[in-house]
Amino acid sequence: MSAVLNDEGLDLLFRRARTHSAWQRLLPALSKGNVEKTISAPVTAVIGYDARFYEHLPKLFPQTDARSWFLNTPELAEETARRNSSLQGAYLMLAARALGLDCGPMSGFDRAKVDHEFFPRGQPVQDDFHQEYFPDSHIKTNFLCNLGYGDAAKLHPRNPRLDFNEACKLL
Repeated sequence: MSAVLNDEGLDLLFRRARTHSAWQRLLPALSKGNVEKTISAPVTAVIGYDARFYEHLPKLFPQTDARSWFLNTPELAEETARRNSSLQGAYLMLAARALGLDCGPMSGFDRAKVDHEFFPRGQPVQDDFHQEYFPDSHIKTNFLCNLGYGDAAKLHPRNPRLDFNEACKLL
């Protein structure tokens, strides 16, 4: 075997690795009705969006100057970023369900607290992850999603749904 880990890899796996016992950074931002279900979930994903996503468009959409569409229209940029984040979050839930996981999306939380804790802007960062990926974050939280294997015995009956013609209009 000729490949060896460099110092950064050794630090990550051995020298700086720690056994964590505190995982509740999200709890202060949750509404009371979401605390218990979030504590019991193996994973809670924070689905967010980059408010300055358009800065990446010259690389991701090079066929036209799409960056200019959003540069001076913050309302359009915000709306587009949030919509695309919602779509990507839905794809995440479909992928999780396709793998046999259950999902618990929610919006009962204080977005500003979640943003402050997980996507700090212009403040000292507490860990290497933020320093590397969010040096001056423009990431904003859209919604949260618990992922894992739910307890089917504790499901509430499914709420009523609108009929197709109540929710849709064919043009």
